[in-house]
Amino acid sequence: MIPKITREICGVTLGVILVALGLDLFLIPNRIAAGGVSGIATILHHLIHVPVGIAMLALNVPLFALAVYRMGLRFGFRSLYGTIALSLAVDLLAPFLPAPTNDILLASLFGGVLVGLGLGLVFKHNGTTGGTDLAAAVLRTYTGVNIGQLLFLVDASVIIAAWIAFNSAELAMYALITIFVTAWLIDLVQEGFSYAKAFLIISSRAPNIADSIVRGLNRGATAWPVRGVYTGTEMEVVLSVVSRSEVTRLKEIVYSVDPLAFVILADVHEVLGEGFKEYK
Repeated sequence: MIPKITREICGVTLGVILVALGLDLFLIPNRIAAGGVSGIATILHHLIHVPVGIAMLALNVPLFALAVYRMGLRFGFRSLYGTIALSLAVDLLAPFLPAPTNDILLASLFGGVLVGLGLGLVFKHNGTTGGTDLAAAVLRTYTGVNIGQLLFLVDASVIIAAWIAFNSAELAMYALITIFVTAWLIDLVQEGFSYAKAFLIISSRAPNIADSIVRGLNRGATAWPVRGVYTGTEMEVVLSVVSRSEVTRLKEIVYSVDPLAFVILADVHEVLGEGFKEYK
C-alpha cells in the first residue's frame, strides 16, 4: 500500500504543478476565467487584487464544509491534499512565471493544455482539486440533477460572470475554448492515445476468419453467436484488437476469406492484456 500511496501522491503533485503553470503562465495574466473555482478566483484577482491561490482556498472552504455535511468525511477530505497543494502552488509559483504571450488565443489553448494534462494526472491518481467537482456533487444532493449537467451550469455561470466583470464577450469565448481543450486533455490522459484498432467482423465464415487472424497475424480473436434481425440468419461476430500497423493486413485477411463480411473498425484508447500492456 505504501508504494501505491506514494505513487498517487507524486502523481497528484505533478498534476497540481501543471495546473498551476497553466493558470500562472497563460490564464490568469490574460484574464481567461475558464470556469470553476479558478475562474472565480481569476475574476476576483483582477477586480480586487486578491491572490488567486488564497481566493481558491477561501472559496473551497464552504464547499468542503457542505460536502462533509451532505456526504460524509470521506468524500469531503478526499480532495483536501489536491486543493491545498494547488492553492499553494499557484501563489508560490506566480512571482517566478512571467506571462510568455499576450495573444489570447495562444493563452487559451496552451493554458487549456496544461490544465487538462494536470487535472488528468490528478484524476488518474485518485485525487481531485475540489472546486466545481465538489460544488456539483453537493448540488446534486439537493436537486438530483446529473453531475455533468451541473458542472456545465456552474462553468457557464462563471464564464457569464467573467463576461460581465471584464466587459468582454471575446474573453468569455476564449474561456469556452479553454474549457473544451481542458476536457479533451483530461480524457486523453485518463484513456490514453488511440494506438490500437478494434475490429468487429460479422460473417457466415467467422470461424475461418478467426483462424486466419490467429495464424496470419498472431493475434487473438473472440467469437460469439448472433442472429441477423432482418434476415434471421445465424452467424458469428469476431472481435480482434490489433495495432495500427496491422489494420491493412487484417482487412486483407477478412476479405480474402469472405468478400461479403460486414466489418466495423473503431479506435481503442487502451488495451490491457496479453499482446499489449499489463495493468500496473
